[in-house]
Amino acid sequence: MQEQTNRVAIVTGASRGIGAAIAERLAADGLTVVINYAGDVASAEKLARSIEQKGGRALTARADVSDPEAVARLFDAAEAAFGGVDVLVNNAGILQVAALADTSDAEFDRHFAINTRGTFNTLREAARRMRKGGRIVNFSSTTLALNLPGYAVYNATKAAVEAMTHVFAKELRGRDITVNAVAPGPVATDLFLSGKSDELVAQFARMPPLERLGQPDDIANVVAFLVGSGAGWINGQVLRANGGLA
Repeated sequence: MQEQTNRVAIVTGASRGIGAAIAERLAADGLTVVINYAGDVASAEKLARSIEQKGGRALTARADVSDPEAVARLFDAAEAAFGGVDVLVNNAGILQVAALADTSDAEFDRHFAINTRGTFNTLREAARRMRKGGRIVNFSSTTLALNLPGYAVYNATKAAVEAMTHVFAKELRGRDITVNAVAPGPVATDLFLSGKSDELVAQFARMPPLERLGQPDDIANVVAFLVGSGAGWINGQVLRANGGLA
């Protein structure tokens, strides 16, 4: 693998939450970071400036990951600015908790467009353009193991991501590219906390044996390990980062 200072990472959905923590951690480790965002340009630019002020290199790039042409332009931007792509972190995703019977066609389509097709689009582009020795980290969820009511459609999108992770790792044979997934448990981000009462949040926090919610940095640390040289023999795996919840 190339030295960290020469490696370029695309992090999707990186303007806030877990994605922002990942971008900051990878930049601190010496990687050049492409901060993808869908709409929150202010947060993305603020993160890029923060990384640069700390001596790192960062570029913001707007792209709807559900649009294959936008994803191609995202890779174009990384290549034009930095010469290529070595790391892809598929963090972009949405979550709307609702009973299956109450889920509209539009909401079903929206979840699969972003969570599943978005990952498919970036993986396909990476297959064409990622440099040898690369690292890919997809995002699943520990909710797959819990089977909680209200998560049927979301879980279905993440089950598809796990299936693609296992297969894609084998399809990249001979290129020294690893493909893994991280499946976080409850993490204290806006995505998780939105719409939940304090009582429900406290209930989730008590579920893991470590008796707390995960923090974005907990997940960023796992991603940093998977894209680093120490994880070169880990491939096609799903790592549950959930404090022992499941």
